Amino acid sequence: MKIDFIDPREFAAPVAVVTGGWSLERDRSLLSGSTVAETLRGLGVETRMFDLREDRETLAAGLQGTELAFLAIAGRGAEDGRLQGLLEFLGVPYTGSGVFASAVGMHKTTAKDIVSARGVRVAAGTPVVPGTVPEIEARRIADAHGLPVIVKPVSEGGSIGLTLAQTPEGLATAIREASEVPMMAEAYIDGRSVSVGVLQDHDGALHVLPPLETATDEGVYSFRAKRQQDVTTYHCPAQFPEAVLQDLEIAARRSHLALHCHGYSRHDFVVSAEKGAVWLEVNTLPGLSRRGNLARMAEAGGLSYEQLLAHIVRSARTDRRRQP
Repeated sequence: MKIDFIDPREFAAPVAVVTGGWSLERDRSLLSGSTVAETLRGLGVETRMFDLREDRETLAAGLQGTELAFLAIAGRGAEDGRLQGLLEFLGVPYTGSGVFASAVGMHKTTAKDIVSARGVRVAAGTPVVPGTVPEIEARRIADAHGLPVIVKPVSEGGSIGLTLAQTPEGLATAIREASEVPMMAEAYIDGRSVSVGVLQDHDGALHVLPPLETATDEGVYSFRAKRQQDVTTYHCPAQFPEAVLQDLEIAARRSHLALHCHGYSRHDFVVSAEKGAVWLEVNTLPGLSRRGNLARMAEAGGLSYEQLLAHIVRSARTDRRRQP
């Protein structure tokens, strides 16, 4: 994949880097935002930084006179279509996927239904029924999916709130403790955690980056494992037989298209000896630190961090009226 480096003359006005926000992924968003802004400035591009939480009341006015919004942010309120809808209302071009893909991608059960309908193998799961007695709901879920199971929020990123329940009592406890937000239970698949990045050209052509495997002592790629480097190691490109690599590539392509993602996306899988590659979820605004998963995959694919940002920032130049 050939990506030209950024020429400052491409931009007639400053690029607005929107970061921060109020989700539990705020710290990683701020790291992405500062890294993106620093890199763009180093390439001669004028930038303005906006923290969605701190600048919420003045964001609309601050965006006036900017070329586009670079969304270096994640989590609820930012990755779920609400920010995208505001930017479209204001007429501000932005990076990443549109309202539909952002909203659907963030709602894991809906995303799985759509992706599964396109022939992609997904992990079996069910929403946790609110208001039920935790022990009764735990029994229903265990009967349907066995134990252990993963319990996690329907609409969160970064593995926030993820629990591996190995007993009926542990499952009931997880349901009880997480009753304030919509939750889902997902069949646990014993396998290798893999992420696959997809870059989409302006003409719609898709380029799949080398897959990245994450190995952790935690047993699952949890919120803690993502932040504690001493319990996590990364392998990119991930070492799999050619048939598995093709399966991952096909599934990532189909998922990107099925969800109407735009510009770029990252797809999380678990690969097991029994089931092969199983799709878990999509990240429509992956973290963009220099050592983040997407940057690691781009590097393995022969792309520098600067080229990755060039691709992303150019993806904002599209007519959103023609995109979901």
